[in-house]
Formats: sequence, structure tokens, C-alpha cells
Amino acid sequence: MRYAAIDIGSNAVRLLIADVIQNNKTVSFKKNTLIRVPLRLGDDAFLDKLISPNKTEELIKTMVAFRNLIDVYKVSDYMACATSAMREARNGSSLVAKIKAEAGLDLEIVEGQREANIIYASHIEQSLDRKKNYLYIDVGGGSTELSVFSNGELISSRSFNLGGIRILDNQDKDETWAEMKDWVKNVAQSYKNLSGIGTGGNINKLFKMAEGKDGSPLTFTKLRELYSYLNSFSLKDRINVLGLNQDRADVIIPATEIYLTVMKWGGVKQIFVPRVGLVDGIIQLLIDKNFPD
Repeated sequence: MRYAAIDIGSNAVRLLIADVIQNNKTVSFKKNTLIRVPLRLGDDAFLDKLISPNKTEELIKTMVAFRNLIDVYKVSDYMACATSAMREARNGSSLVAKIKAEAGLDLEIVEGQREANIIYASHIEQSLDRKKNYLYIDVGGGSTELSVFSNGELISSRSFNLGGIRILDNQDKDETWAEMKDWVKNVAQSYKNLSGIGTGGNINKLFKMAEGKDGSPLTFTKLRELYSYLNSFSLKDRINVLGLNQDRADVIIPATEIYLTVMKWGGVKQIFVPRVGLVDGIIQLLIDKNFPD
């Protein structure tokens, strides 16, 4: 049995096809195919509040291709979600109708809180020390979702309109930074000795660059060193010398700034990087739906 997850983000669009594994009463999944298309819808949405005709055409073509792959892989259930860019685009709902008509896919534009809940559906916190308190930081192209876990339970979460693409386009607002600072400081006072959990394409890349072992955290000091190292290269050299993808080479700098800033505000000295994202959470939601307890 196979499930598919589609994530229409502000920087890239992803399709994950996963094999569902049943072992007695335990149901899990194994990633089969992951495809990432760097559409950068956020550039349109955050600057013009509209997805342009060119980007619309690219998105429709991508969705048709994803639909064909879903059929070829004989996927039995799927879920497609769009996040920050589509939330802000005035033509978001008309694009949903267009995708349904031309690609035959049902798409949900999710609010920030719903986006956070889907990411946490992957139950990452269960593999960590339940006695510790965690600040979960998910940085996307258009928004940052922050949550607090204590004793394995989700205590509180907020979504902020701050992300890598939004900062690149100078669309981040001082008041949003101030709101996020107040929220994090308040959390840090309530829950001492916070450890971090980081998700998102940029922190995954940073963890890979740090050559960290799975399960071991990335320290604040190491993350700051990586940030300084990346910042010492021009955009061109980040692509040609360091080998970063073109759509990663620019956005990784402001995204790292968000992680470092949140960690500093929260007194977070280390961050675990489980290398999962929205698509993993979507697959888990499909499992929860089709295999209720």
C-alpha cells in the first residue's frame, strides 16, 4: 500500500510517495520517492499578493506531473496542502479550483496552526527524552512555526509570518519579530533548560553540512560557525564552490538567522534535527485516518 503527500510551499513544491508497512498492530511508512520542484511561489505572493500567470502555469504543470506519478505508483490515498504563499495570494482559492479541474487533485490551503499540527503529526517528540522540555522550530519560506513540548505533550504553539523568502524579499516586519521575541522569552521563563527540535529544508542542509550523526544535536555554537562560514561566500560561490542548489544558496542565510535568533532568545544551546517535514506529517495523518486505533 502506498500513500502520497504534496506540500506546496513558498520556496519549493514537494511530492513524497511512501510505502505503508503493517507489522502486527504497528503501522509505519518508508519513503519511496521524494521529488522537489523549486517554484518559489513566495516571491509572487509576498511582493504582489498574487501568484503570477507564469508561476500559475508552472504550478499546474507540476501538479499534473504529480497526479500522473500518483497514478503510476498506484497510490491508494493522498493529501495535498499549500502553506504561507498560497495563504497570502489573493488568487489562492481560484488556483485550488484550477488544480482540481486540470490535475484532478484536491488541495487544502492550511492556516499556520494547522500547518504546525501536521508537522507534529510525525510524532518526533516521542523519540526524545520525555523528561526534557523542547522548543520546536520549523522555518519555511514564508512562516515560522514554534511549539513547546513538555513531558512529551504539546503545550503551546504559534505561527509567525517570518521565513527565508519573506526576509529575502524584505517583507518581514519589525512588529512580527517583536511578537516572536515576546512569545519565545515568555516560553523560556516558563520552561527552563529548553532543547531545540529543528525542521525545514534549511536546517536539514545545515545538519548535513555539519556531518552530524543521526540522533545527535547541533549545538548553537556549531550552527553559528556554519552561518559565518556560509556568509563568508558570495551567493555565486555558495552555488559553484559549496555546491548548494541555486534555490537553497540564498534562502539558507536568512533561515539560519531565524534559527539562531530563536535559539538565543530561548536560551536553547542545542537543536535536534530529525530531518522530517510537512510531507512526513501528512503521511502520518493518512495512516492515522486509515488505521484508527
